[in-house]
Order: sequence, then structure tokens, then C-alpha cells
Amino acid sequence: MPTQAKVDRVSELKEKLERCSIAVSTNYAGIGVNNMTDLRRRMRDAGVEFTVVKNNLMKLACDASQRSQAKSMIEGPTAIAFGYDDPSAVPKALAEFIRTTRLPLDIQGAILGEGEVLPPADVSRMAALPAKPQLVASLLGQLQAPLQRLLGALNGPLQNLDGLLQARIRQLESAGASE
Repeated sequence: MPTQAKVDRVSELKEKLERCSIAVSTNYAGIGVNNMTDLRRRMRDAGVEFTVVKNNLMKLACDASQRSQAKSMIEGPTAIAFGYDDPSAVPKALAEFIRTTRLPLDIQGAILGEGEVLPPADVSRMAALPAKPQLVASLLGQLQAPLQRLLGALNGPLQNLDGLLQARIRQLESAGASE
């Protein structure tokens, strides 16, 4: 018979899974208490909720939230990072922590929305993506480039005609002044 605390924890994890835009599973073995506290602080600063979970309770929450595919990324001492806004914020924050501390925090996988489980390599690639405003600016630049080239091509003959008329005016003025 499960205790009320476990039932509450499963419903809490289920609610987090349903609400999050990305959930990244990590193996935290070999990380000390001070480093874990630092990791949680960094995650909180990045808008990420980082929590240690019991595997059985997390698997029950996966089944309850209709995301049973997430059970494949739960193995060993597991902590889950839940991101609610920008999906790339979680992999970036974890990658930054691993890079700066050189601690053995292994990423086991991620679930993006209601999709399939992403392998650790895809999570690492996601961390290397530029920020969302940079991607939007790049896309807008690529959309504007053909229009700017078309505008340049259409303005070219008009500019040439203007230059020709200005040269003829100067020529007539210089011819009128010499007479």
C-alpha cells in the first residue's frame, strides 16, 4: 500500500511532466552536496526546475501523464530538469554547468513536449543552438535578402537614368556658360 507522500509525489511529478516544454534526465552519481547545491542554484537562475527523483515514482508519473516513452531515460541515480519556457534553456544550463565545473553529470536523454525521447547527443546539439532571438533575427534576415536584391535590381535602371540626366544637365549648363 503506497503512502500518501508517495502518491502526492507521483501526482506532483505528473503535473510537472504535463506542464513542461522539456524534461532532461541526468545521472548525478559522483556529485557532492556542495556541487549539487550550486547546480540547483544555477538551474533556478536559468528558470529551470531541477529535482532528484525516485525511479519507480517517476515511472509511475510517466505512465499517468501519458508519456510512457520517458521511462527509457530513467536509470540509476536520476535527477530531472524541467523547463517550462524556452526548450533550449535546460540543455544550455546543464552544458554550461558541466563545462565550468567538469563534474560527471551525465545526460541520459530528454523528452521534448509530447514527442519521442531525445538521445544525449541530440540534447548536446540542442545546447549548442543559438538563442531564440538570434535564430529569429537570422530567419528574418534570410527572408529579407531576396526582397532587398529585387529592390536593388529594380532601382538600378532608375539610378542609371538619373545619373545620365544629371550628367546631361551639367553638360548643358557648362555649354551655356561658355557661350
